[in-house]
Amino acid sequence: MQPFALNYARPAATLEATTPYVYDSGLQLNVLMDGRVAARDHALMRELGTTTSTAGSKTHFDD
Repeated sequence: MQPFALNYARPAATLEATTPYVYDSGLQLNVLMDGRVAARDHALMRELGTTTSTAGSKTHFDD
């Protein structure tokens, strides 16, 4: 017998997204491709709402 939910479950669609910034481990900040700090780019913040990185989860086990 197959569970009811499996009749309707679909794999999640994979979305390809690119971020206009990368994490700089020396600065411990997200930086734009031209070297500016991403959090200081007000237009980027309005468009994306936030920048995220995995730095906290790599350095803090209580996150």
